[in-house]
Amino acid sequence: MNGRCGWCGTDELYVKYHDEEWGKTVTDDKTLFEFLVLESAQAGLSWITILKKREGYRKAFCNFDATQVAQMTNEDVERLMHFDGIVKNRLKIKSTITNAKQFLVIQKEFGSFYNYTLSFFPDRNPIINHFQSLSEIPVSSPESDAMSKDMKKRGFKFFGSTICYAHLQASGFINDHLTDCICRNQKQ
Repeated sequence: MNGRCGWCGTDELYVKYHDEEWGKTVTDDKTLFEFLVLESAQAGLSWITILKKREGYRKAFCNFDATQVAQMTNEDVERLMHFDGIVKNRLKIKSTITNAKQFLVIQKEFGSFYNYTLSFFPDRNPIINHFQSLSEIPVSSPESDAMSKDMKKRGFKFFGSTICYAHLQASGFINDHLTDCICRNQKQ
């Protein structure tokens, strides 16, 4: 082991993401929306594929401004189908717009998407797991099951329990850094 969670390998971009972002507590809604967009885009693909296209997604989706994305039209969808910086999947592009609209509804209802996310955690605190190997890490949890079910009911797309769990890991609501990872006990 290189002192990190084995999934990040040695790719420089992956290692930087692991060390500087993954599992760090995210409280601001703009970053939570960014992760939501990227995690949804990842469905069926590898995370490194999306990570390498992150700046393309930033350009395509208004610097991850949910209000602007929610106002995108069918013309924008057509334009993005020809944009080289993202995965050209019409359903995923449309779902990003749909998800932005629902994201704004949740913000209004809960005060923030952060508060909404915390509502799925009984004590409103992140879960810190104590896994020693990648094979122990689950692909979903009761929290991701409940959150994705509620999001689906609200109209979100491409955000099942597995994607939701990855989102919760990435944004620090579930700490799945392995026990011997150098990032495990870093200040959030």
